[in-house]
Amino acid sequence: MRSIKSYTLEDVDNFKEQLLYWAQQFDEIVWLDSNQYAQQYGSYDAVLAVDAFTSIKTDDQGAFDKLKEYQGITSDWIFGYLSYDLKNDTELLSSKNTDYLYFPELFFFQPKRLYFIRGNEVTMSYLRMAEDEMETDFSEVCAISKETIDNNTTSSCERIKIRLRITKDVYKEKVETMLEHIHRGDIYEANFCQEFYAENSCINPLDTYRRLNAISAPPFATYFRMGSNYLLSASPERYLRKEGQKIISQPIKGTAKRSADKEEDMQLITQLKNDPKERSENVMIVDLVRNDLSRTATKGSVQVEELCKIYSFEQVHQMISTVVSEVSPSISPVDVIRTTFPMGSMTGAPKISAMEIIEKLESAKRGLYSGSVGYFSPEGDFDFNVIIRSILYNEAAAYISYTVGGAITAKSTPEKEYEECLIKAKAMREVLESSN
Repeated sequence: MRSIKSYTLEDVDNFKEQLLYWAQQFDEIVWLDSNQYAQQYGSYDAVLAVDAFTSIKTDDQGAFDKLKEYQGITSDWIFGYLSYDLKNDTELLSSKNTDYLYFPELFFFQPKRLYFIRGNEVTMSYLRMAEDEMETDFSEVCAISKETIDNNTTSSCERIKIRLRITKDVYKEKVETMLEHIHRGDIYEANFCQEFYAENSCINPLDTYRRLNAISAPPFATYFRMGSNYLLSASPERYLRKEGQKIISQPIKGTAKRSADKEEDMQLITQLKNDPKERSENVMIVDLVRNDLSRTATKGSVQVEELCKIYSFEQVHQMISTVVSEVSPSISPVDVIRTTFPMGSMTGAPKISAMEIIEKLESAKRGLYSGSVGYFSPEGDFDFNVIIRSILYNEAAAYISYTVGGAITAKSTPEKEYEECLIKAKAMREVLESSN
């Protein structure tokens, strides 16, 4: 079904730039880049999927059943995304907040052309109808100069004016309302988000992604295109991975800023590690993930491999836990995702109550934000990130958006939660405000 060719690369970083630039000719693009971040679980340093042979696009009604059928029929690599509002397909929920971005709730495609980079080797995997173009495509990619890339990713757009969907005072009032729910016992924790946006604005998506990735260099960076819809993501978080019968979830809860001073930076790590609020946030979500995984796990297989471990990224320190399970071969890969979606780190506990309260308090539909981008392999393995630290762009609507949030618990204070939002928003704001 696919033809395979491999090449040894002399300059991997340069080839990655060339490859992503070359990909811009296609309407469907998924680029996943680990930025060589050392991690226990991972298959590739970077992956590019382009040029849809088949695809599926749907709203939230019966979305997982349709995806399950599509994944089974193709029995091939498929790449795409799940929006947060697929919660309405997994539970009796609805999304009534205004949608400003107009992305479909679910989109996956079977690429004609695939590139896998690991170490200094690239492997090309082409469907048979495109195999005659493999050598030509590789030669085209390698012939692209840095000057060509730099000259063609400059923006002619006007300066972007970022606006807040809600003011700081309104944000604090909504956090107080969330705290009232917690004190009443309706929920223990919920992830509350706010949107920053620009209307009647444009960006050069590739240039914006390149600069965002340069600032953050995260392990789950994504450049996604579907026609005029773009996702430019610097996500540090994995949602869910399947390796054979093993399932891996790595929720993030707990954030601290970085410092250029080494001693102060180590102090910030220690403070985060020992912060009772941050640890309680993380442990609550770990319990939620354990419960979600148990719905498809073989008996006694759900384990916590890491609890509240600190990982450092370019912009922030994060507290991450790793929860694993085993599933029976009879369990569909899509059902493993269906029973854990949306991810606990972006909802709260109890999960359904948290999502109901989130819907009432947030002022815009989340859509792709706090959803997931990733892939299924022909064998049924998969790997999906969490869409955070991301810029969403609807080119046709001239609308740019980024959303940030944090976990609200009984120990939260509105002022500190707002400050954490600004830390998380820093890279996106810097990139957008300096883009023109």
